[in-house]
Amino acid sequence: MLKELNQVIDYIEEHLNGDLTPEAIAECTGMPDYHLRTIFYYLSGMTLNEYIKNRRLSEANRDLLNGEKVTDVAFKYGYQSLDGFTRAFKKWSGFLPSDVMKTGMSKSFPKLSFVITVKGGTAMEFRIEDKPAFNLVGVSRRVPMQFEGINQEIVKLAESITEEQSKEMRALQNMAPYEIVNASWDADAKFMKEEGYLTHLIGVLTTESNISDSLDVVPVPALTWAVFPNEGPFPATLQNTMAKIYAEWLPSSDYVLVDAPNFSFTKMNEHKKDYAYSEIWIPVRKQP
Repeated sequence: MLKELNQVIDYIEEHLNGDLTPEAIAECTGMPDYHLRTIFYYLSGMTLNEYIKNRRLSEANRDLLNGEKVTDVAFKYGYQSLDGFTRAFKKWSGFLPSDVMKTGMSKSFPKLSFVITVKGGTAMEFRIEDKPAFNLVGVSRRVPMQFEGINQEIVKLAESITEEQSKEMRALQNMAPYEIVNASWDADAKFMKEEGYLTHLIGVLTTESNISDSLDVVPVPALTWAVFPNEGPFPATLQNTMAKIYAEWLPSSDYVLVDAPNFSFTKMNEHKKDYAYSEIWIPVRKQP
């Protein structure tokens, strides 16, 4: 995983003044686009778009110090107008491009390099399960991506489920985990922090195919799953576990992500307020 991430960094460096599409970046590693950007975010603390913007503006700063014209630098790094470049540069650095040329003012953002850092020594519980093909069946909609706190759009989605839909889901459910699950996939390509949307489904796992039109059906092929149980304050423990999966477990494991929905379920504790047991199911394959 770290090898692939460093390949991404090298690819970006080679194309800073060219076309850097999410598809091209993902293709250079063979990783699914959404998963690549998710891992990058949890490891670096910034989105892939933010990193590219910072590196381009840092190189633009260096070019200005070397005497290149502002207009040439602006177009070199993909800005469609001098005004757009000037605004972006001022927001990033705190000063104008012309200040670099007049006074030598400078700001830099160095190239990233991913390495494994052993920290904390905290064991992370997980298990690996193989599952035959199944359908995710339930109610879905596009919701904004959110990394912390309660996502109110998912709350509204849950509240929209009718008694008839709930009854049909319970009747269809015939595969472990025998719980109502929250599944997510198909995130926006831009994947900006706290922006953009993904598809979220609340439903069940089933092998049945006779399903009414009132429910959405998402086929999932036979896959291997990494399952991460967690227990504690909700939703912080669930979200922290998700972050550790991407930032700690995946980079040091023998597994890579598969382009398929991930899902989780949560069972609230009846005796402790805002306390729950959850499981996160991530589709993976073992590296050769």
